[in-house]
Amino acid sequence: MQIGIVSPVVVRLPGAHSEWERTAGIEELGRIAETADRLGYHHLTCSEHVAIPAAVARERGGVYWDPLATFGYLAARTTRIRLATQVLVLGYHHPLEIAKRYGTLDRVSGGRLVLGLGVGSLKEEFELLGARFEDRGARADEAIAALRACLSQRTPEFHGEFYDFSGLVVEPHAQQARVPLWIGGRTGRSLRRAAAHGDGWVPFGLPLDRLAEMLGGADLPDGFEIVLSAGRALDPIGAPDLVERALLRVREAGATVTGIGLAAGSADHYCEQLEALRALGDGLGVRFQDR
Repeated sequence: MQIGIVSPVVVRLPGAHSEWERTAGIEELGRIAETADRLGYHHLTCSEHVAIPAAVARERGGVYWDPLATFGYLAARTTRIRLATQVLVLGYHHPLEIAKRYGTLDRVSGGRLVLGLGVGSLKEEFELLGARFEDRGARADEAIAALRACLSQRTPEFHGEFYDFSGLVVEPHAQQARVPLWIGGRTGRSLRRAAAHGDGWVPFGLPLDRLAEMLGGADLPDGFEIVLSAGRALDPIGAPDLVERALLRVREAGATVTGIGLAAGSADHYCEQLEALRALGDGLGVRFQDR
């Protein structure tokens, strides 16, 4: 199992962020990214929302940094940690738009993009952007197939019900021959979608026993990543036993990659927590990139 970092600062969910994040900016996040990169962590995350209705923001939060701009900056301050969108909402974009913009990010970062993708659930945001909500699942299935066909191609071609293109040049395009696609969701359909078209599954909002049950009955391809959350506000310095148990639980549930949020009082404290978590992970046989 490998450990990725649920990036602080860029998303502020109610009750799930530290006070210091309210006044932190890109410099603090950059220092954290550099530390995670040096220590060999697998990835950093950044989610996507364009505009959250004020009433909904009380539950979901209203702070969501744009992943493309954020990762473009972090790519310049790091060398090997992966940059994982968690997640882009497929219905907000044409597949070629994603291929061009995030393919450029993959080239800029030296082939470190992980494209996390989701169907989306916020109807008001779909309507705001003029995107179709009712058939978003079927459109997402086809969009994933289209992305697989075009992300790493200079002259992409795809023919489907919703997306149809050929005779085009997309340059630059992704450096990786196969950009990892992690599919988000919390249903059996999302797991089947991920197994059929993706390279990993990023579930949310499900208990570990239910996840283990779903994974136990799934036919998954070789090398398929199961990306499970080990929790937020974990404290490797102050409560290492609890963090160790959290890591063991997600590994036993089937995680090949886990995403973790850390408790901290400042950006410097967050970096100290990353050091402590690395030491804990080493003791449990967690895989890190070589220093």
